[in-house]
Amino acid sequence: MHISAKADYATRALLELACEPGRPLTCEAIASSQGIPFRFLKSVVGELRKAGLVRSQRGCEGGYWLGRPAEDITLLDVVRAVDGEVLTLRGEPLADLDYPGPAHPLPGVWREVEARAAALLGGQSLTALLASGTARLSRSGAA
Repeated sequence: MHISAKADYATRALLELACEPGRPLTCEAIASSQGIPFRFLKSVVGELRKAGLVRSQRGCEGGYWLGRPAEDITLLDVVRAVDGEVLTLRGEPLADLDYPGPAHPLPGVWREVEARAAALLGGQSLTALLASGTARLSRSGAA
């Protein structure tokens, strides 16, 4: 399986925004904090905005905020916003995949992998990820 850089960067940007819900963050600040290439992040944030996961305001007081509460944004939402599909085969969706002969059952396996991945991603909200990270930091003594 392959997790795209877009999905990784998008999730990291959203987690930064979820940590600071009361104030907007600029792409520059997020890119610097997460070590993400600024230009790439700008295009990813544009896709998140189109999907309603972030909102923006221009100007000196501007920046980006979450488009909805962190507990209502899942990793599945993020992946679908930036990649479209959870899993593809050679860039194509799995829905119409069909093989002849002895390989006939294989597309069903790929679709099951996709369904399980979607279920896992759909069960992980930004809030849950932040809570998990905070608990981990507390156990290690870093927080």
